[in-house]
Amino acid sequence: MRNFIDPAVVARLAGLAMDARTPMIGSVSGRHRSPTRGSSLEFSEYRKYVPGDDTRRLDWRAWGRSDRFYIKEYEADTNLRLCLIVDVSGSMNFGINGSQEAGKTKLDYARSLAGTLAYLAAGQGDSVGLYCAGEKFKREIRPKRSAAHLKFVLDELGDMKAEGETGLPAALHQAAEKIAQRALVVIISDMFVDPEELRSCFQHLRFRKHDVAVFHLLEQSEIDFEFDRPVKFVDLEGAAPMLVDPTTIAKQYRAAVQTYLADLKKIVRDSAVDYHRVSIEENYAEVLARFLLARKK
Repeated sequence: MRNFIDPAVVARLAGLAMDARTPMIGSVSGRHRSPTRGSSLEFSEYRKYVPGDDTRRLDWRAWGRSDRFYIKEYEADTNLRLCLIVDVSGSMNFGINGSQEAGKTKLDYARSLAGTLAYLAAGQGDSVGLYCAGEKFKREIRPKRSAAHLKFVLDELGDMKAEGETGLPAALHQAAEKIAQRALVVIISDMFVDPEELRSCFQHLRFRKHDVAVFHLLEQSEIDFEFDRPVKFVDLEGAAPMLVDPTTIAKQYRAAVQTYLADLKKIVRDSAVDYHRVSIEENYAEVLARFLLARKK
């Protein structure tokens, strides 16, 4: 275990399976639906027998009723590829009440979410990969299934640093091309991007048949903007600081934030993205429990 993974949280969530919303293409038998046909307990359909079909799959009861040969087909079950895309731009250093103290930042929260999901996925026999998205991909670990590989992913999560400008849209387009087969793509970011730039990213990922989930990390003061005296705002991604009287811009700021959130909500709905807006003050175990429960078949 790493310091960003709580064993009590893992024990609590271990009974909740991580299910894909769409059929997956894996390399071994597992618990997730596949678009191909195979052996399973879940019946799919009948089809007419053609020469060369395995006669062991004939339904003799159907033959007795219709005097015709039919094959019973079942959904194949396979394993899942979990691809974690973690935003490591400078703004992820922002924490609770503006703190940049270790353990309280958005990046620390993202570590806990990603590390716990990786641990749970590996525990149910699924592959885990990690992509660190800054101005471009800073790190790319392709999905694999093994305890040694999980250790590699967790080590990388522990070593992540947030710095530089955001390049999330370009990174998501890269991910859509780099992740060769269908996967559960989990994006963890503060989403400081024009929502319209994200529309094409999500559509690209969905076009590639990926099941896309987003954890949108926000700190409550970013929404409330309840400052009562002049404040110096520092851009964590490199722009010049600004000294501002909050009372003169609070109304416009809050309106802009609500417009941004409404636009983002419409885009994720139109793109069939599993979207979760998360306050980093919230216990991450509750966030993951809601995520997993919402995916139960």
